[in-house]
Amino acid sequence: MVERLMVPARQGRISRLRRGLEKEGLRVDPQGHVSQTPHPWALGSKLTHPHITTDYSEALLEYITPVYTRPSDALAFLNDLHRFSYRHLGNELIWPGSMPARLSGNDSVPIADYGTSNVGTMKHVYRKGLDIRYGRIMQAIAGVHYNVSLADDMWQALRELDGVTDTPFNDYRSSRYFGLIRNFRRHSWLLLYLFGASPAIDKSFLAGGKVPAKLKELDAETYYAPYATTLRMSDLGYQNKVQEQLKICFNSLSNYVNTLRHAISSPWPDYQVLGVNEEGDWRQLNANILQIENEYYSDIRPKRVAKHNETPSQALEARGVEYIEVRCLDLNPFDPLGVTETQMRFVDTFLMWCLLSESPWISDEECDRLDDNRRLVVERGRDPALELVDNGTTLKLAQWGGRIFTEMRDVARLLDAMEEGSPHADALNELEGMLEDPGLTPSGRLLARLQENGESLSDAMLALAKEQAAALANEPIPRAREALLTQLVETSHQQQRDIEQGDTQSFAEFLEVYFSQARESRSLSALDSGANS
Repeated sequence: MVERLMVPARQGRISRLRRGLEKEGLRVDPQGHVSQTPHPWALGSKLTHPHITTDYSEALLEYITPVYTRPSDALAFLNDLHRFSYRHLGNELIWPGSMPARLSGNDSVPIADYGTSNVGTMKHVYRKGLDIRYGRIMQAIAGVHYNVSLADDMWQALRELDGVTDTPFNDYRSSRYFGLIRNFRRHSWLLLYLFGASPAIDKSFLAGGKVPAKLKELDAETYYAPYATTLRMSDLGYQNKVQEQLKICFNSLSNYVNTLRHAISSPWPDYQVLGVNEEGDWRQLNANILQIENEYYSDIRPKRVAKHNETPSQALEARGVEYIEVRCLDLNPFDPLGVTETQMRFVDTFLMWCLLSESPWISDEECDRLDDNRRLVVERGRDPALELVDNGTTLKLAQWGGRIFTEMRDVARLLDAMEEGSPHADALNELEGMLEDPGLTPSGRLLARLQENGESLSDAMLALAKEQAAALANEPIPRAREALLTQLVETSHQQQRDIEQGDTQSFAEFLEVYFSQARESRSLSALDSGANS
């Protein structure tokens, strides 16, 4: 398939991949404690600003770039968002690590407040629900979400090469995207190994709770796992045992949508005990397995931009998959933006390799094995003795990883045929050495710094934050970009005021209508036609 695509690629008949970034980062005070101040007014309304918002916490900044065909353009926009923010953060800093800064218990992570509108209240109550279900500390973890899509002309070329031009375009695209996702699930351990950067946590993260056996004491403030790559993706991070029963392994769009719809409609006894609306005090949106679809935690998601009064799964059901959201990337603490162009080019190549490789459906047995491989790399990825299981065969991580790198080289050549130079092949060359030398990985580099310098994790992150802030604060912003961001501040605040003034329903009525509509099917065609990659 790669070779057959090479001809139209070299003829300029296939467009570049499209990419967008979502990057989170905690605001902290000069001592490295999570900020207790509100989201700065001068950054705009976090409810309506298209590029600067918050995630769970009032202190958890989230930056969202437009979609670009060149990674450098997405990074330039992200850089400007950082520089613009530093104009208005005073002495606060943006934490460069995925695991949170120094905490003082659960309440030291302030829940984001989105104003008085029904949609803003819903966002706030949803986060209150996350608090009583999982605690706020878990929600203070940060990462990079990487959104990627193929241009329509590439999908048309693939459809012609597959000989399925009779299949409706959206159906074909959705089926192939799900094939990509299944292969991603089989091999995402490689991204966890190469980009994991959270082998340690501040002791305050455990809030005085029991210390898991996998953690060792590094110093008076820090726990670490000797061979861990990304504790963010371990059972210390975004994990939910209730959700494990959903068993979503992405075999078809209809199965994915119906499973999510079942989860947002099915009560869970432990959540019912917590209460929902107690005499006007909304504790959670509902007592179901998932309050809303976004509560489902996954390292990758199929996505489509939703229309007004449409849930994410309804958008998928009606018009198919539009793009893929990769959610397993730690912040790169050694880069002020949290992600580099090399990383982006590698992920592009990896995703295209997943798309163009055979991708049979995943059985329940294989699903469990994939989870095992993932857990092993998360907790022991840099252990030279670590072995993984591929289709019943046991092999070392470096051996399997090397095989994947070899197969990805043809895909890199394909992507580079649409570029100047060879950025995708260069990314493979730059990262391949990490397979044989775990010390070159971000997790290995970070742990080496802590051990060699005698720094606590929080002290090391604080030092990096200060270095990055000094560099970003002194860099000029292009005049047009600064004018845009300045205008968006006032525009977003006005949009929030308009939404608040336009509400006519009570919040209870608003939720009733929302969930009634969310349970409706929006299917327009049999999108799970059974076609495999």
